[in-house]
Amino acid sequence: MATIVHCLSSCATLNSKFKALSIKGASSSSSPTSSFSTRRGSSSATVSSSLIFSQSVSQCVSFSSSSGNMLVKNKPMRQLIVCEAAPTKKADSAAKRARQAEKRRVYNKSKKSEARTRMKKVLEALDGLKKKTEAQPDEIVTVEKLIGEAYSAIDKAVKVRALHKNTGARRKSRLARRKKAVEIHHGWYVPVTAAAAEAVTMAA
Repeated sequence: MATIVHCLSSCATLNSKFKALSIKGASSSSSPTSSFSTRRGSSSATVSSSLIFSQSVSQCVSFSSSSGNMLVKNKPMRQLIVCEAAPTKKADSAAKRARQAEKRRVYNKSKKSEARTRMKKVLEALDGLKKKTEAQPDEIVTVEKLIGEAYSAIDKAVKVRALHKNTGARRKSRLARRKKAVEIHHGWYVPVTAAAAEAVTMAA
């Protein structure tokens, strides 16, 4: 009997210990009955009891060691609620870096394009002024305004690191040299030679 109790409690070797399982149900009764019969060697023992199957309760089957009767205990079923949280997908770092790089590329491109446009306007104005035979010194004022706008655009591009600071300084120096070349061409500016500068210094 102790072996049968151990086999029923484990529930893993139920089919190997019992030879026949029959469940009998009556149409008039709401609870079907089942009987278990087992054979061991030459002697046989039959244990029968009614098992009540319900959707709202779970049954616990146990044996009494003294009388050998099978007892059926009803236990309330546990209600399990499974909650699945929505997965929070982390932002892909590579995709984020790609978006940031594209945003910076467009911004830097606009800054460099503005600086080039301003420089182009200054160079065109200087070329036109240089080709004029009867140019007046007052006409250089308009070019100086364009040079100031070009300097501002170059400085902004350098500030946001769209241009290197040395590149910005080189471009501003190029505009200044072209302006001075036009002034020398029309005689509005006379460069001071090294000998003249030394003579002025010694006279002072």
